[in-house]
Amino acid sequence: MNRNQILVLLSTAILVAVIAAGCFASKTYLGSKNDRASLEKTSEAIRAAFARGDVATILAYHHPDVVKALNYRKVINGRDALEADLAGTLQQFNLEWKENRVESVLFQGDTAVELTAFTIKGTPKNEGEPFLFKGRAMVVYVRYKKSPTGWASIRELIQPAT
Repeated sequence: MNRNQILVLLSTAILVAVIAAGCFASKTYLGSKNDRASLEKTSEAIRAAFARGDVATILAYHHPDVVKALNYRKVINGRDALEADLAGTLQQFNLEWKENRVESVLFQGDTAVELTAFTIKGTPKNEGEPFLFKGRAMVVYVRYKKSPTGWASIRELIQPAT
C-alpha cells in the first residue's frame, strides 16, 4: 500500500471518528425515513447483484472515485479497478450474504456511514469446498444522482473476523 492510500484510509477513519463522536448525542444524524429506506435498498441491491454475479449492477451503486480496503494489503482505487477485481472474483466464486447485520448508520448531509457485521458464503465455481467469510464493514456512502437509489459507496473498509 502506498503512502497516498494510507493517508486516504487514515483520513477517512479520522473523519468518521470525529463525526461519530459528535453525532450520537443528537437524533439529527439518524437521517430521514426516505434516506434510511433508500440506503437500505442500496445495500439490498448490492447484495442481490453479488448473488447473481451481476458486476454491472454492483458498479451502479459505486461512485467513480470509490476506494475499497478489502484487507491490509489490498486497496482498490476507482470503479474501473473495482470492475476488474469483481469480474475476477465472480468468475471464480458464487457469493451469498448469509448475514448482514447493520450495527449503526450515521447520516450527515449528503453522506451516510454504515457499520455492518457480515457473513458471506463463498462457493468455488470449479473445485473446492464452500467457505464462510465473516467480518465487519464500514461503508461511506454519498448522494450520487447516477445511482439507482441516489446513494453510492465511495469508501469501504473491511475488518475480517479473526
